[in-house]
Amino acid sequence: MNKKVVIGFSGGLDTSYCVKYFTDELQYEVHSIIVNTGGFSKEELAKIEKHAKALGVTSHTTVDATKSYYENIVKYLIFGNVLKNNTYPLSVSAERVSQALHIAKHVKKTGADAVAHGSTGAGNDQVRFDMIFHIMIPGVEIITPIRDMQLSRQQEIDYLKSKGVNMNFEKSVYSINKGLWGTSVGGKETLNSNGMLPEEAWPTQLSKHNSEEVKLHFDKGELKEINDEKFDHPVEAIQYLQSIAGPFAIGRDIHVGDTIIGIKGRVGFEAAASVLIIKAHHALEKHVLTKWQLTLKSQLADFYGNWLHEGQLLDPTMRDIEAFFTSSQQNVTGDVFIQLMPYRFQILGIESPFDLMSSKFGKYGEMNTGWSGEDVRGFSKIFGNQTAIYHAVKKANE
Repeated sequence: MNKKVVIGFSGGLDTSYCVKYFTDELQYEVHSIIVNTGGFSKEELAKIEKHAKALGVTSHTTVDATKSYYENIVKYLIFGNVLKNNTYPLSVSAERVSQALHIAKHVKKTGADAVAHGSTGAGNDQVRFDMIFHIMIPGVEIITPIRDMQLSRQQEIDYLKSKGVNMNFEKSVYSINKGLWGTSVGGKETLNSNGMLPEEAWPTQLSKHNSEEVKLHFDKGELKEINDEKFDHPVEAIQYLQSIAGPFAIGRDIHVGDTIIGIKGRVGFEAAASVLIIKAHHALEKHVLTKWQLTLKSQLADFYGNWLHEGQLLDPTMRDIEAFFTSSQQNVTGDVFIQLMPYRFQILGIESPFDLMSSKFGKYGEMNTGWSGEDVRGFSKIFGNQTAIYHAVKKANE
């Protein structure tokens, strides 16, 4: 019997080459799988399945992982207000880890001898996929033809044409990767350290010009309502917010970061919903959490985001941080009011029953109602006591 291989399949040039290479050259029984993390329509998924079967796969599986992607990853990115390098909401890197986990499960289900992906040798995805596979399905062979044979795009095209494969071989000017938590955009402008993507490169064009106000309601840190419209699941709320805010061209930026393999890279992204949610959530937290909750959360969020970016979701440390994040959200309930404008937005304010900015305890810069002036005099002396001792000792020894 032929050996079985499971391949993470997107329908693009690289994974199409892999399927044909495995079936025709290596005589493998190929089982393709596409893991949808919110970036494909039903029509697109049907087209990809048809293409996979035309290439000769034994079976093709479509997994709708959008809700599990939210529950296992995106939720904690919101709880932590995670923006890598204070910019990027980890749109693609978080997706890849989720996809790798589902592919590994499919390998177990099919009893495959090998697993494959179409990553090249110059990016982050190869590490994310390989590492998850090594942990989840140890002993299963990982085969990566594009990386191992250092194939050029033209070599792949020539091979597929020689096999009679009929597909669109024209390379798009810009590389687009869409998902629930944002869309990445790569092009010639992002290959250098200077240059912004032109207007036509962005998948969502500016079509709204008059400002709008939107109200986001969070319940224990999760987005549950928009403009008083309730949603059965936060995924639906995220998608709805994207439909409202995307046409304002909000959430566009260029991320500059350190890759797992040590080089720096630039990528454009548009992520209206994720950027708005993170900024709104953070604004609410600044009102309802204490100073040290906010401080420690920020430190843990930096680590969590960097470790997730490098494919380390399965590290048990991540479960510990997620537990802290979840605990911190008990009072993160309330409404956040945002004004949307072309290319930008403004947080107008919040309303929450847990707002610590309560007038009963004093009004900042105006009135102290919870303490006396004498209380502050004593506090100020004790609060600076050790520093005062330090300077006194230093002066005595000069």
